[in-house]
Parts: sequence; structure tokens; C-alpha cells
Amino acid sequence: MDLGSFMQSRRKKNLVTAGIGCLVALLLVFGYLEIFTKGIDRLPDESCSGAVDRETAARALPSARSAEERGKLHQDQLDGGFLFGCYVRTSGGSVISGEAESRDSTSDGWRDFYAENGNDKNPVEVSSGDIRALAHANRAFVYVPCTPPGKKPGEAREAHALTVDARTIGETRVHGRELRQVLIDFAYQLARHTYEAVDCQESRTFPKELPRLPAA
Repeated sequence: MDLGSFMQSRRKKNLVTAGIGCLVALLLVFGYLEIFTKGIDRLPDESCSGAVDRETAARALPSARSAEERGKLHQDQLDGGFLFGCYVRTSGGSVISGEAESRDSTSDGWRDFYAENGNDKNPVEVSSGDIRALAHANRAFVYVPCTPPGKKPGEAREAHALTVDARTIGETRVHGRELRQVLIDFAYQLARHTYEAVDCQESRTFPKELPRLPAA
């Protein structure tokens, strides 16, 4: 074999070796992404027994090897009280969770309490009609008037309501205003689902989402 043929054969072998190396690298990267970072993507589209959109949780939580979710409603058939809990948790220890429950509170009383009991001096607020929401850095709250089955609208000491308390724990994908928006969306979805699940007496049409938070 002359030198020219040898060099050409060598180049072909090098190209084949390089191509195989690139293919192996791509397969490794693809395998890593599919096995180690797509945990949230494998959850149901509507997580927590259909209460929240998986994509809402995915906006808040970082990629992880695996994730789990659960939603459970407890309702007292005698007095109409209820509690719906929901969490989405990744293998990395990041969590977004919330509880929707029956409450005896006026809208203003609720707002004053939660505005003052958070880590922000001036939490952001949005509303749609008599549905109200406010958010601190990693916690959000929603208020919806709701008279549970078996209760009379005027018998509450203050006012029958459904309230949601939602938060994140651990590392999050987003921060600041974007995280507050995700938390409000998550809390609102919990409120809407629970309102329908417990059959609040008031007739209500929920908007698809609450107004977006104002730009910083």
C-alpha cells in the first residue's frame, strides 16, 4: 500500500471513530436527560387528583431524576368542613404544595392577616371579582367566598370562605416575580378544583386564571 492510500484509509478510520464517539456522546446526553432530568414530565398532566396542571409545578421546580405527586380531600359530612392537600415533590428535595380549606373569615380580615404574616412587607396582590390572591417571596394565598353544603350563608361568625395556602420548599427553578406568579397560579388552581369538589353553594364561573402580576 502506497503512502497516499495508507493516509486515506487512516483518515476514514479516524472519521468513523470520531462519528462513533459523537454518537455515543449524544446517546449518553440523551439518556441522562431522559433518565435523570425528566421526572416531573412523567407525572400526570393534571396532578393532585386533577387539581393542578403539571406544567404549573414544572415552572417552579428544577429538573430531577424522579418526582411524585398526591392530592387528597377530607370532608366532614356533618359540618361541611373540608381540607384538600396537594404536593409535588422531586427527588432533589424541591417541593411545591398547598392546602385548600374551609374558613370563617371576611375577605378583608383574611387579607390583613396574611399580608402581615409573611416575609415581604408589601406582598403583591391581584383579584377577580371577589376572588383575591396575594403572594410573598415563596408563599401565596387565595380567598374565595364559599358556603359548604349543610351550612347557611348567614350563620358564620364572619363569612364562609375557601382559602388556600401554597408554598415552595427547597431549590426552585425561578425566583422573584416569576415564582410569585407560579405560586398564585398553583394556589388558584387548588381553589378552583376544591370549590367544585366540595360543592360550595354559591353559583360561580371561575376565570381560567387570575390577572397577571404587574411588572416589577
